[in-house]
Amino acid sequence: MTQTAIFSPFFATIFLTLIVWVYMYIRRIRFITGRKISPKDLAVPGALAQLSPPSVSNPAANLQNLFEIPIIFYALVLYLFVTQQVDPIYVNAAWIFVVFRVLHSAVHCTFNLVILRFYLYLFSTLAVWFIAIRAAVSHFSI
Repeated sequence: MTQTAIFSPFFATIFLTLIVWVYMYIRRIRFITGRKISPKDLAVPGALAQLSPPSVSNPAANLQNLFEIPIIFYALVLYLFVTQQVDPIYVNAAWIFVVFRVLHSAVHCTFNLVILRFYLYLFSTLAVWFIAIRAAVSHFSI
């Protein structure tokens, strides 16, 4: 396995963030133009969030989520690559993270069944903690 194999799930997560970002703006622009909301009505921080229904605010909340645990994922991927520790276990764990994050985003941005979203988030995050713990054990056992 090449060390660069870890970058496929890395870029998949980046493109997931791009897709959620675009979706969020589509939902926001449709809401603002459909309600004929003036830009000055949105000048106060949090004004759009207060006016928005879940179909508009949930994609924004999901985008924020994509700048939490995924940041740790990105750092771990770069660490694994630089230290040349990428192996099939890390790559598979990274793909598990990506798949569950995609599912989490799909649920969060659409029908938002909270218990399902919770489990999808949990499984994705456990994959990252697995990567982190395995890498830390390897690092400290050297």
